[in-house]
Amino acid sequence: MFNDIGALELLTLGVLAVLVFGPDKLPKLIQDVTRTIRKIREFSDSAKEDIRSELGPQFKDFEFEDLNPKTFVRKQLMDGNDDLGLKEIRESFDLRKDLAEVTDAVNGRTPAASDTANSAANGSAGASAGAPSTSLTKTGDTAPDLLKKAPAPDRPERPPFDSDAT
Repeated sequence: MFNDIGALELLTLGVLAVLVFGPDKLPKLIQDVTRTIRKIREFSDSAKEDIRSELGPQFKDFEFEDLNPKTFVRKQLMDGNDDLGLKEIRESFDLRKDLAEVTDAVNGRTPAASDTANSAANGSAGASAGAPSTSLTKTGDTAPDLLKKAPAPDRPERPPFDSDAT
């Protein structure tokens, strides 16, 4: 809970505590807070032990952390390793391929030409075996340039605004 508090934050809290409570009352306040935390921990530990003793020997390996749904699923289904194949599923998503397809669609190139261009760029075995390399420059491309603003279509003339009609 408080694992992400840095040294500067602790120093700030200390200075703030001295300013709010004063140097006279601060040691007594720290003692009271630590005593309260210690009592809460003892109460929690004794409650856990009472529950474990009441459950009986069938639940001797019961841990209260297992009540967290994430921990329960991880322990029951996965047994600590990745038997469900989640790693293969994560690796099956090829974001570079998807990004290349989107880039090709935006540039108006065909996917087959981009695949050979990508394999040539990646230095795969098919490209090094003498496959013709494709150029990424535009030669006679008739696709519209998507970066330029399209001319506005001719619109029919609108009737004049009549404020009395509304």
